[in-house]
Amino acid sequence: MAVETQAQSQQKRRYTSKGSRPKPANQFELYSWYFFRVSGILLIIFALGHLVIMHLLNNVDVIDYQFVANRWANPLWRTYDLILLFLALLHGLNGARVLIYDYVSARGWRMFALSTLYAVGIFFILIGSQVIITFNPVVPVK
Repeated sequence: MAVETQAQSQQKRRYTSKGSRPKPANQFELYSWYFFRVSGILLIIFALGHLVIMHLLNNVDVIDYQFVANRWANPLWRTYDLILLFLALLHGLNGARVLIYDYVSARGWRMFALSTLYAVGIFFILIGSQVIITFNPVVPVK
């Protein structure tokens, strides 16, 4: 019989028999795992809807400042764009967080990478939300 090394035994425990990762044990990782799946499905729906509306139903010649101002005059479109913004950013940040945990093993560098990731993520969520929520169209002067 072959003697199993520590790396081989860790590899066995880390992945299931099908080669995929098992569901996480702690609550935060479990909810993160579920969020990844649900947000991925919702992102497909919202992103395809965005592509159809912005690029198939409307020609690029039509899309300008006035088009966006008219679209965002309706609160439903602002809500749609806010949901798309939040889903895309949080899904991407969650994926980057998982990559950092997988590939940055030094504790100090991991803390630095996660802090930077969270700071950049919060910045973009705040800036994007501020633009969508406070957008006030300028009426052209004739």
